[in-house]
Amino acid sequence: MAEIDPITLAVLAGRMEQIADEMDATLFRAAFNPIIAEAHDASHGLYHASTGDTLVQGKSGLPIFVGVMAFAVRAVIDKAAADGDLADGDIYIFNDAHIGGTHLSDMRLVRPYYRDGKLFCYLASVGHWHDVGGAVPGNYNPAATDVFQEAFNLPPVKLARAGEINQDIIDILLRNTRLPQSAMGDLNGQLGALDLGIRRMDELLDAYGADTVRAALDALGDRAEALMRAELEGLPDGRWEAMDYLDNDGITDEPLAIRVALEIKGDEMVLDFAGSAPQCAGPVNIALPTTVAAAYVAIKHVFPMLPANAGVMRPIEVRVPEGSMLAAQFPAPTGGYTETILRMIDVIFSAAAQAAPDRIVANAYGTINALSIAGKRSDGRPWVMFSFYGGGHGASLEGDGLNHGNAPISTATIPPLEILESVYPVMFRQWALRPNSAGDGKHRGGLGAIYEIEVLEENGAEAFLFGERGRFAPKGIAGGANAALNVFSYATDEGFAHPPLVSKMRGIKLRQGQSVRLETPGGGGYGPAADRAAAAVARDVARGLMSAEHADEAYGLAWREVTI
Repeated sequence: MAEIDPITLAVLAGRMEQIADEMDATLFRAAFNPIIAEAHDASHGLYHASTGDTLVQGKSGLPIFVGVMAFAVRAVIDKAAADGDLADGDIYIFNDAHIGGTHLSDMRLVRPYYRDGKLFCYLASVGHWHDVGGAVPGNYNPAATDVFQEAFNLPPVKLARAGEINQDIIDILLRNTRLPQSAMGDLNGQLGALDLGIRRMDELLDAYGADTVRAALDALGDRAEALMRAELEGLPDGRWEAMDYLDNDGITDEPLAIRVALEIKGDEMVLDFAGSAPQCAGPVNIALPTTVAAAYVAIKHVFPMLPANAGVMRPIEVRVPEGSMLAAQFPAPTGGYTETILRMIDVIFSAAAQAAPDRIVANAYGTINALSIAGKRSDGRPWVMFSFYGGGHGASLEGDGLNHGNAPISTATIPPLEILESVYPVMFRQWALRPNSAGDGKHRGGLGAIYEIEVLEENGAEAFLFGERGRFAPKGIAGGANAALNVFSYATDEGFAHPPLVSKMRGIKLRQGQSVRLETPGGGGYGPAADRAAAAVARDVARGLMSAEHADEAYGLAWREVTI
């Protein structure tokens, strides 16, 4: 193996990260559906030729994909080994969540990269397609009891053989979506991103040689591991536990526990999820690859300077009990994976806060509120508006939480209302911060939001919600208070109503002019509310972020003596 000096290593690390970034940008600009084009729910990276481990991931892609795409690439490696026919120019495609993690909306493309006739690494692309069949437009079916009720399920198959596209596979995909034009546009965007990645890798190896680049990849993994071990050694040894709940599984109205024990010993960590709820009937189950990836995302938040590289996880053991909802077996439904991994991140934060409260933020709002509104236009064409929605982030030692941010599982952005209104027959009556939604504390959490969406199509529409935090509020830490609960309501002829299962419902009939309303949670607070500066309370009241009555109750009357 070639030796590599620090300067060359830094240059190559930047070059390879740029390749993944450029692949991200290529798909974002080419995709047809707003979830990829505007929200950036996609990712690209380079993966190890024999293990599938993440080598490099782009900065714009979703962090949750760092871990799960390694499992996806391993599935392709196993498939190719069993078939014995891997060739330059092959492209595999699949969305099976039990093999590749996350859920069936995420379509994965994996392509081997060859150099001088030898396999060098894999390139991969994953993007959230707008609709992949199933019972609910947009695929977030809160009442699903198996994957077949969620979407079309595709195992790893060859989309291309030695550079030749298999049109039969494309025909099958397009026959299993309500929006074939969107699916075809997204597929072409992913193929274009992979083509670009191949060209950029050729240029990189032409300039530096395969041995030098391979040495850089190995060195980056080793350095990521060393950095992780150094971070762990800087924390106290011990064992800390935390537990939180999901509202329900969408089928039975019973809470589901997610429990973690975080143990640090020297330069190693164990995350043990024993005591978490067993596999359930509804779609809040997650497969093991998703659980491991969510643990990685939480660790990245705790140690933000660490690189997006599989070496980070070498000193960390993730223990997941068999039969639990965190290691669900096929064909258990997994469509609502986002809600479960958000709660995983929350409990890891809550446990880590007991060890190092100075570097942990309180719980964020804890639900993406996956909302689909679908119908048919007057000419019979179907439309499906799927989006996710923001809320408040947790406060920390350094200050208040972020108002109206996106979920901490991603770097995605919430699609702008101007884009949604231009593409779909809807109008946003309200898109605003939600007063009094933040967890109180020395530093308050960020505020959630209020969204009200009116249907404009004369044929009406049907709405489907998959949310959480309707019964168990985002938690504060270090003495900070919990945030407000999630509230969803929808118009009926008798006025606004709420779902029987609080945060999940399908088949909500909406006439033209009727609307749905989301009031999302804020983030948890940090530190006792009694320690908050009176001037900060007064500013929040003056800006309409908090009512005077709430300020009196949570912080006392001292703020009334402050002149703003």
